[in-house]
Amino acid sequence: MTQEQLRLADDNTHHTFWKQFGPYLTERQWGTVREDYSAEGNAWGCISHDMARSYAYRWGEEGLAGISDDQQLLCFSVGLWNGHDHIIKERLFGLNNYQGNHGEDVKEHYYYLDSTPTHSYMKMLYKYPQQEFPYEELITENARRTREEPEFELLDTGIFDEGRYFDVFVEYAKAGPDDILIQITVHNRGPKTARLQVLPQLWFRNTWNWGYDSYRPQMRQSKPGTVQIEHKALGSYQLYCDQDPDLLFCENTTNGAKLYGLPAEGQHFKDGINDYVAEGKANALNAEQQGTKVAAQYKLRVAPGLTRVVRLRLSAPNHEAPFADFNEIFETRRHEADEFYDCLQENLTSPDARNVQRQAFAGMLWSKQFYYYDVTQWLDGDPAMVMPPPERRKGRNRHWKHLHNQDIISMPDKWEYPWYAAWDLAFHCIPLAMVDAEFAKKQLRLLTRDSYMHPSGQLPAYEWNLSDVNPPVHAWATWRVFQMDKKLQGGAGDTYFLESVFHKLALNFTWWVNRKDQSNRNIFEGGFLGLDNIGVFDRSAPLPTGGHIEQSDGTSWMAMFALNMMRMALELAKTNSVYQEIAGKFFEHFLYIADAMTRGGDGVFNLWDEEDEFYYDVLHTPDEERTKLKVRSIVGLIPLFAVEVVDQELLDAMPEFTARATWLLANRPHLAKLVTRWQEPGRGTRHLVGLLRRERLTKLLVRMLDEAEFLSEYGIRAMSRYHHDHPYVFSTEEADFSVSYVPGEAESSMFGGNSNWRGPIWFPINYLIIESLQRFHSYYDDSLKVEYPTGSGNKLNLSEVAAALAERLNKLLLKDEQGRRPAFGDYELLQTDPHFKDYLLFHEYFHGDDGHGLGANHQTGWTGLIVRLLQQRAGATAPVVQQNASSSVGA
Repeated sequence: MTQEQLRLADDNTHHTFWKQFGPYLTERQWGTVREDYSAEGNAWGCISHDMARSYAYRWGEEGLAGISDDQQLLCFSVGLWNGHDHIIKERLFGLNNYQGNHGEDVKEHYYYLDSTPTHSYMKMLYKYPQQEFPYEELITENARRTREEPEFELLDTGIFDEGRYFDVFVEYAKAGPDDILIQITVHNRGPKTARLQVLPQLWFRNTWNWGYDSYRPQMRQSKPGTVQIEHKALGSYQLYCDQDPDLLFCENTTNGAKLYGLPAEGQHFKDGINDYVAEGKANALNAEQQGTKVAAQYKLRVAPGLTRVVRLRLSAPNHEAPFADFNEIFETRRHEADEFYDCLQENLTSPDARNVQRQAFAGMLWSKQFYYYDVTQWLDGDPAMVMPPPERRKGRNRHWKHLHNQDIISMPDKWEYPWYAAWDLAFHCIPLAMVDAEFAKKQLRLLTRDSYMHPSGQLPAYEWNLSDVNPPVHAWATWRVFQMDKKLQGGAGDTYFLESVFHKLALNFTWWVNRKDQSNRNIFEGGFLGLDNIGVFDRSAPLPTGGHIEQSDGTSWMAMFALNMMRMALELAKTNSVYQEIAGKFFEHFLYIADAMTRGGDGVFNLWDEEDEFYYDVLHTPDEERTKLKVRSIVGLIPLFAVEVVDQELLDAMPEFTARATWLLANRPHLAKLVTRWQEPGRGTRHLVGLLRRERLTKLLVRMLDEAEFLSEYGIRAMSRYHHDHPYVFSTEEADFSVSYVPGEAESSMFGGNSNWRGPIWFPINYLIIESLQRFHSYYDDSLKVEYPTGSGNKLNLSEVAAALAERLNKLLLKDEQGRRPAFGDYELLQTDPHFKDYLLFHEYFHGDDGHGLGANHQTGWTGLIVRLLQQRAGATAPVVQQNASSSVGA
């Protein structure tokens, strides 16, 4: 076992808490729902970027390249000042949802380069301009542009021309769980000597101003360059600062004078360090050298092409010579990180692929965040503060009073999504399980805990609207993570994890059946389902025609859900025969959902269109009229996902389940005829159960694999390119509603400024398509081959098609023969500059025609699925981590 694997084992058995400190600090707390106390629920306007430096947050903290403990009581991040900006750079800047022509968007250049699962070693890069940061230009130019124009990015301002910027690398290395070494390395990439102030900052999250506990922790200078830290929950720590810089103290409290016109005499606020450095206000600091926030002030002068280094150590153990072993420990941790990933990437021989995969893992591990949200307290307000406006009682999340989240959670990213999303998180757990299966399992358990899951059985969607509905992929992720972990443990599956999540998901399944099937016909109306503006209407809002939409995707997701539950129940039945009956129940439910998909639930209307050979949503109006909404989108491809292959050996071991399944298929022959090949063994003695029989599957693949429709050079588009020249139009008496293929950013503002499922390539859907094709192949083997691409005459089996699709996705981020990455688009600096070209951005989605990155540009979350595709490409397996091993690991 590698040293990092030993640390993981120690942490998992609670022998040593190596994960007590980690990158749990978000990059943006301003503009979040938690900090919104406005009457109208305007989170973006309540606390803005400009207010953030002066406002003490209630629910969490933010900082550049930062870390905190796992309850976010003590926080560390890096501040920078180039001498030209009106504020120090201590948080990332971006446009809110109303300022960007495509919605919210971070306007910075930063990269997560490395992290081990225990965060024993981490590395991040931030690129800081030497000239004044173009805040106003970014705001005004993006405001001027329309939705049809591209976004105006930081690169477009020319701020990085001639290399006039600093590369600021921030690294962390743990000598022990509570002994953290910090190194900040500044490179001047420009042609002239430039000055930079590096301001490492340490502070306590404000827990004392809200009226629950008045205890205020304290920091003070104990000697030159050393900060003594005392907190009743954490104990004593020291921050050692190499070279004895000036220490600047203030309080992590709101500057009420600046924000609200309140008295301020004799007080030192959160923005005191900023005001002292950027505005020269000496009285902004506490001259007594104590407070709840401190910065070490390093004034650097960096010659062109040269480097300066700042070193610090945050430690509970006392050190007489804190920097004597500093370099040795850093080198050891870097080596151990290489050793860990060398083990994982043993069969991944391409240096570029290894780099992409390692940075993808880094982004996912850096995006673990402390998330604190108690809805009851948020609704009621705090004893020592002004009560929230009465409108809050009728507003956002009022039905989720039970929700109390105070955990480390995997987020889609740390700026644009500083909150969890239920279906995003399910996808995150697949790659996370490759490096830290225990963390992945804990994440899946979180959402089904009583303090998360609604008493009705609903899973929380995301903080902007906990009651919205995401696709039910939690069961799929639970089963996949269980299988991955079982393989890592040499065949010993964690049935406690599987069983505990299974029971809660059974409640969630019941919620879907009771709440999202209006007509009790096994046709589901999930609404939004995470697909934003994919269709004709906003599916979360009342329809202009009245009535409801019978969703092809919602119904397919439920069929997939039922099969996932059936398969988990069969696994649990190996040790408890009661689960055979439960597996039979989910099998039966799947059959009725499948029948509804095929015959509309009443034997009359069909979601499958025989003429177009595709699945569509159906508009069901109050007068009982039904109209197929003939938009060729991924809504019609999601039926692929409801497929399972079961070995005869497993059936032989499950006599009760097999008897029930056999009876159903014998006595309900229309079910067997329409939707399953259960009684026709495929390769070996395998049985197939799925929504798509061979004929319908091949017809659907004809469209999906057509380059004039769904198949892009870089994966499967979210919408058929057919609609580029043939928009779908639905007319009502009041208006016409149109849907057309849009390969890039959305031209429709439906469901938010930056939402777009009308053409781009999304990793999660592509990943599920690939996985489904692999399962179909495990049944059909070479007996089923299809044209790839459609019309080419080239026949491939479904496993080969899956591999070919995976390669198209991998091409987005890998260098091509000219050394260019399609995801970087036309930015020459990104494509060719040695200080940019090998640093990756993992975008939310990608242009449907040319593959350049779009949306949130650090959403490693589900785009991080590329780590799994690269691993499958290499035929490699993850390292075995013996979770029960225990060994202490020193420096």
